[in-house]
Amino acid sequence: MPAPMDPLVKLDSRITVGSTEDHASHAPLIEVKDLSLWYGTANALDHITVLIRERVVTAFIGPSGCGKSTFLRCLNRMNDLIDHVRIAGSVHIASQDIYSHEVDVIELRKRIGMVFQKSNPFPKSIYDNIAYGLRIQGVRDRAALDEAVEKSLRDAALWEEVKDRLHSSAMGLSGGQQQRLCIARAIAIRPEIILMDEPASALDPLATARIEDLILELKKEFTIVIVTHNMQQAARISDFTAFFYLGKLVEYDTTARMFTNPARKQTEDYITGRFG
Repeated sequence: MPAPMDPLVKLDSRITVGSTEDHASHAPLIEVKDLSLWYGTANALDHITVLIRERVVTAFIGPSGCGKSTFLRCLNRMNDLIDHVRIAGSVHIASQDIYSHEVDVIELRKRIGMVFQKSNPFPKSIYDNIAYGLRIQGVRDRAALDEAVEKSLRDAALWEEVKDRLHSSAMGLSGGQQQRLCIARAIAIRPEIILMDEPASALDPLATARIEDLILELKKEFTIVIVTHNMQQAARISDFTAFFYLGKLVEYDTTARMFTNPARKQTEDYITGRFG
């Protein structure tokens, strides 16, 4: 066990980290056992086993190419869309094996929303962006759509900024607004889980802060898993942190422990910037 390092909290006054006791009441929602993945012959994930709790924020950290985004995409089977991918092991969400042949992948992705690094609003109005998934599910009642659009935009802290231009193009929003719109679109169908792949990496500090504040609010209702290269961001918003390196899960623990007294020297070196 390495000696405790100076906590990262000293680097940013906004950083706060919880304790193990704070999260004891949150049951595991995602259970991954011995998961490995290959792109052709290249082994991208190597025997990953982890439990992810419900209604907390779990951050995946690690250098580029370490497998964290690949692992994130395993949780809603987006790797199915890539040729020559082979997966071994199991992923259970709410005790359901999501890689079972009986699983409807479209239904699975309704339960698991995804927000990407680059905001990708549809070339439609703000209203139609949010209503899109609901209409796909068969919702046609205008009052129900209006209510869902407003709720989603409020939950994404965007309503006050766009309520007077709902039928204007979403492409006219700022980068930060577009990313919050994508989050609103993801939560409109009320998924259980939201996956976020570096959702603030292309944003300025103010827009990043808004996204982080939004994530902290959304975890009251949703389970959130986020990939980030920003150590301070992981410390600010996550309850648990997983450190990946070369396709392996090196360490997984409460963020408080990971950032103050990690069990592995390799974790400490990465968090403190000695490599990666």
